[in-house]
Amino acid sequence: MGFSFQRRQRVGRNTSLNVSKSGVSASRRAGRVTVNSRGRISVNLGRGLRWRGKI
Repeated sequence: MGFSFQRRQRVGRNTSLNVSKSGVSASRRAGRVTVNSRGRISVNLGRGLRWRGKI
């Protein structure tokens, strides 16, 4: 398992600017669903579970 780096800066109430080793992206949260500018989606299922995938 390798190391990863990510820095998240909140830009608005539900918007974040994410900086990582692979570049910069923006993400927008709507309830339990988060969509970012790279076409990824994350759904919080509760109790520590999360599903992530591509759009």
